[in-house]
Amino acid sequence: QQNELNSFLWTIKRDPPSYFFGTIHVPYTRVWDFIPENSKKAFQQSHIVYFELDLTDPYTISALTSCQLLPQGKNLQDVLPRDIYRRLKRHLEYVKLMMPSWMTPDQRGKGLYADYLFNAIAGNWERKRPVWVMLMVNSLTEVDIKSRGVPVLDLFLAQEAERMRKQTGAVEKVEEQCHPLNGLNFSQV
Repeated sequence: QQNELNSFLWTIKRDPPSYFFGTIHVPYTRVWDFIPENSKKAFQQSHIVYFELDLTDPYTISALTSCQLLPQGKNLQDVLPRDIYRRLKRHLEYVKLMMPSWMTPDQRGKGLYADYLFNAIAGNWERKRPVWVMLMVNSLTEVDIKSRGVPVLDLFLAQEAERMRKQTGAVEKVEEQCHPLNGLNFSQV
């Protein structure tokens, strides 16, 4: 049955072969059992692995965080219509209130606190550009909160590559991802 699954793995026939593997940004535990063995084997046998971004590099994380911010002196309240801003603020208050009940015993056992998790995800939300706030709000669901602490597939593979001492790199720079999203106008967001 594993052989019949679409693996999102493409092979470039050369010696040695090269592979392209399409990943998605979800906790790896949601998809790992569905990744066919040929994809896992290609990863295991590879000596060099390139990712969309280098999520293990502190500069990448810092640059991603910075690019999400509105220009200095601007707040979300300045750029969103008042009714949308109020609804967003109420929704985030609701999420913060509900978050303790959404967390798993395993998360609590690892020392994760709802307030800490909320601030890690939504902290400084009033300084973020609308597109990034939209993406943040989409990740503030009970299902997503329950899987916090589990790396997304890309990060899991990057961590595995480091653990296996594979050479790693990135095919994109933060700016190449950030600028197109920041270029969307309000109606597109």
